[in-house]
Amino acid sequence: MSLLVILLPPRPRAESSVDPLSDFAFVLSSDGSSVTRQGLAPAGQLPRADHVSLLLTDADVSWQRVAVPKAPAARLRDALGAVLEDQLLDDDDAVHLALEPGLAGGRSGWVAVTDKAWLTARLAELEAAGITIDRVLPSSWPSPLASLHGLHDLSDAGSDGASPRLVWSHADGVSCTRLAGSLARQQLAGVDRSQLRCSAHPAAVAAVEAWLEVPVAVLGDAERALLATRSGWNLRQFDLARRHRGMKAVREGLRRLAGPDWRALRYGAVALLLVQLAGLNLWAWRLEQMVQDKRQAMTRLLQTAHPQVRAVLDAPLQMQRETELLRAAAGRAGPNDLEPLLAVAATAWPAGQPPMQALRFEPGRLSITPVGWGDAQRAQFSDRVRAAGYRAESQSGQLVISRESRS
Repeated sequence: MSLLVILLPPRPRAESSVDPLSDFAFVLSSDGSSVTRQGLAPAGQLPRADHVSLLLTDADVSWQRVAVPKAPAARLRDALGAVLEDQLLDDDDAVHLALEPGLAGGRSGWVAVTDKAWLTARLAELEAAGITIDRVLPSSWPSPLASLHGLHDLSDAGSDGASPRLVWSHADGVSCTRLAGSLARQQLAGVDRSQLRCSAHPAAVAAVEAWLEVPVAVLGDAERALLATRSGWNLRQFDLARRHRGMKAVREGLRRLAGPDWRALRYGAVALLLVQLAGLNLWAWRLEQMVQDKRQAMTRLLQTAHPQVRAVLDAPLQMQRETELLRAAAGRAGPNDLEPLLAVAATAWPAGQPPMQALRFEPGRLSITPVGWGDAQRAQFSDRVRAAGYRAESQSGQLVISRESRS
């Protein structure tokens, strides 16, 4: 699954409107673990990827540890603001808050705080260019596994053109101080530096190693950005949370399914589908052959029983017609003749009722006109006729008896 991380520059501290950025720094990874490409590009020309994250600098996120109040999801943000009111330097409406992953009401944990107007403007700027931001990430976060990272900071450059800063992440929060200041030494006083996970930007490695007097791993901005994506943090919460979460879950599932980890499953599903299609075609061909065999058997039976029939168009119908002709030639009554229909009517006739007033016969139909019958007698007559394999229908005061159709 491809991954794009957009690295935001530090937020301007001047009290002014947020100006649009001309270019965005980005890191593109085709597999989510190694850097494929990095550089600068306008928002509309950023590379496309399956998943897009926005990375904030350490200086743009502050950390507060609080006991999360128990409140409904719709009111949790306001409740958090009330709890943090005395700890925030800005008004509650001016900051954006985000809870630690998995943190629920009634528990203590970390809350990330950042400038709301600035972050909202950057998100709107990117999404206006067609870039959908899935996650907003901090560069560092509080962790029991203490780590130290040296930044190459040009914003406060000295004569050598660089003024490194130290970012110290530990169980009590995250601090960002200048390497040359005394605050950094005070914070690390009494800390076993050999037990720290130390890293630094390539341009700051020498200065950080000389200051710490321990080896430091080289970690560039691109590699550090990819490490941040492996955390569980996502600052897109509350009013900055993405909408249409159901569609997001569907898209995320499709993205994962299209990844290399699911290649074997995709191949298996395609193979299974092809086998099913082949099986259905084979079964349909077999059923068609069975139907053809039955038709040929009926044709052979017709031509064997009635050799005079040469052209076979509808074997069952022609067999019935030829059989009726033989029956009529032999002088035997068929089920649709007058005698069987009269016998059925006599058998079903209600007891104590007078004879019929009139009758009329057509081939396969016997119409009778009963005298003085009520609904009960007509229903009884119809039931008895139906039991004999015929049916009786009321039409204009008459009862029409005919052969029950068989499907």
